[in-house]
Amino acid sequence: MTLVPGTADELAAQLAQASAKEQSIALCGNSTKVKMGGPIAAADTTICSSKLTRVLQYEPRDLTISVEAGISYRELSHVLAEHRQMIALDPPFLENATIGGIIATNSSGPRRRLYGTARDMVIGMTFATLEGKLIKTGGMVVKNVAGLDMGKLMIGSFGTLAVIAVVNFRLHPMPAATRTFVQKFSDIAGAIAFRDVVLKSVLQPAAIDLLKVNNGYELVIQAGGSVAVLDRYSRELPSARAVEGDEEQKLWERIRELTPRFLAEHEDAVVLRVSCALSEVGRVMESLPTPAVARAGSGVCYGYYRRFEDVHQEGLIEFAPQNVRERAELWPQPGSDFAIMRKVKEMFDPRGLLNRGRLYGRI
Repeated sequence: MTLVPGTADELAAQLAQASAKEQSIALCGNSTKVKMGGPIAAADTTICSSKLTRVLQYEPRDLTISVEAGISYRELSHVLAEHRQMIALDPPFLENATIGGIIATNSSGPRRRLYGTARDMVIGMTFATLEGKLIKTGGMVVKNVAGLDMGKLMIGSFGTLAVIAVVNFRLHPMPAATRTFVQKFSDIAGAIAFRDVVLKSVLQPAAIDLLKVNNGYELVIQAGGSVAVLDRYSRELPSARAVEGDEEQKLWERIRELTPRFLAEHEDAVVLRVSCALSEVGRVMESLPTPAVARAGSGVCYGYYRRFEDVHQEGLIEFAPQNVRERAELWPQPGSDFAIMRKVKEMFDPRGLLNRGRLYGRI
């Protein structure tokens, strides 16, 4: 049975009814990430957020907005662009990914180096519990931290604790202009050395991505600001090719959507995520197949494999076919906080009804 609530109250009521009957519950938005995380277990009830698409409150002068979880990132970006504002998450599947799905999976993209992740942008949230309660945390004020940690539990929880109904964001102004600089290298040592020069300089680029391509490596750096600021980058990076306008937009779209495109082209594809220190990015990238991409200023690397049997580097299996996710160890080293995570799961969902196994098969 699939339920499609039209309001947060309806969402809470449907959760309570399913819980009272001890029915297992699966959650969905636009289902862009069906190959992400743990296997999707069969459920008695599916609750879909596709009708929760309203902008509830928008304060352009305060740089804040409150939206329902089913609104797509693309639609929300259009609303904000009218005031030259943005939520700089750059998630993959950008065209159709919903805000609820993005926050539940803690998705981000190239500009996390400057703007951070969802935890840096979410200032408040409303979520529905299995008891049918709507819990509000944080608020619509950037400096308001009351109850914010409770909302942060939902970020990256894959819908295993409660159901996100509303998200409040702090916004950023769009830069006056952007310019991207592309530098090619035949070996990883040269690419990392160039990256280190940029990181140690006064420059503060929004994104520093390192791509592993068939003939070597490409370091792709995006800067934003006034023409004077961008010209400073051009002087500081004279050997790099400068890209602007439509070419720049298409370049970053290609980088951002590498995962969706690879999954679409290869039925058995697996995407591995490796988090490492900045000093280890070069070593990790060398160990990964072609293609691979690193958020080279943040230490998050992604390797793209055509099948699970080819994976040899240790990391977290972020995307894979259902049959792989049913049998593979997706999250080999969850860390010392995992025991606390289990206790939190028991507190919110002691009977294990909600999105079973979706947190990489462990919760």
